[in-house]
Amino acid sequence: MAVTAALVKELRERTGAGMMECKKALVETDGDMDAAVELMRKTGLAKADKKASRVAAEGKVMQAISSDRKRAVMVEVNSETDFVAKDANFNAFAEAVALKALESGVEDVESLMAERLDGSTVEEARQALIAKIGENIQIRRLVRSTTEGALGAYVHGGKIGVLVELEGGDEELAHDIALHIAAMNPEFVSHEDVPAEIIAREKDILVAQAEGSGKPAEIIEKMVSGRLRKHLAGITLLGQPFVKDGDLTVDKLLGQSGASVKGFKRLVVGEGIEKKQENFADEVMQQVSGN
Repeated sequence: MAVTAALVKELRERTGAGMMECKKALVETDGDMDAAVELMRKTGLAKADKKASRVAAEGKVMQAISSDRKRAVMVEVNSETDFVAKDANFNAFAEAVALKALESGVEDVESLMAERLDGSTVEEARQALIAKIGENIQIRRLVRSTTEGALGAYVHGGKIGVLVELEGGDEELAHDIALHIAAMNPEFVSHEDVPAEIIAREKDILVAQAEGSGKPAEIIEKMVSGRLRKHLAGITLLGQPFVKDGDLTVDKLLGQSGASVKGFKRLVVGEGIEKKQENFADEVMQQVSGN
């Protein structure tokens, strides 16, 4: 039987194994899907059968930073439950993956999966961990920062990670800015970075709100301008009050050291993943009714 791309895809979805491992198993079993799954289980690659489709929205953000603090990476490694995210084996894997990402210089997860890790590929190590732990494990995201200035890095509870690059300033300031970004979640560095369409949309909303006040046009214009400035300050790093001192904006804090922010990256575990919402009462009722 011909081994098609569709068969390889189906086996990969069932087992969570790599594409080449799936193709090899299908070739050896002449395209028999169940036999291929059984073969991969025997070789330790597919105890994860049917786990790869389960939602992995918990996990850890792990960072690795070079000794000169000029290079850093963050990876998001996901598990199905927070219990596994606290497991020593899971954390050792996540740490090793982050270190490998830093060492290798790869720019994306796909390339990272092919890197060697303790005698196997990262993908093979991931499969072995799935077989050992019994949950779907995914390496979801990888981001990298490189700077000639100060590099700030901060992870909050393993769930929120930030890398920020400063021009000027020092390591302490960079750390404080990273902590602020983790806490306050700015969308942009400054108002110059906010896309024109976002500003226009917000202005339209504010105008519509103000027009209902019945005030004169010139007053409405002032109201809208003031509210728009406040909104932009709230979504931009430089405009926000510093998390450690509300009387000081981040812009003024940076100005005290003659520093500026070149850019930042922020990862939140499970961000954008739709988590299944369990309803225990409904589940019990379904069992009682036989559905």
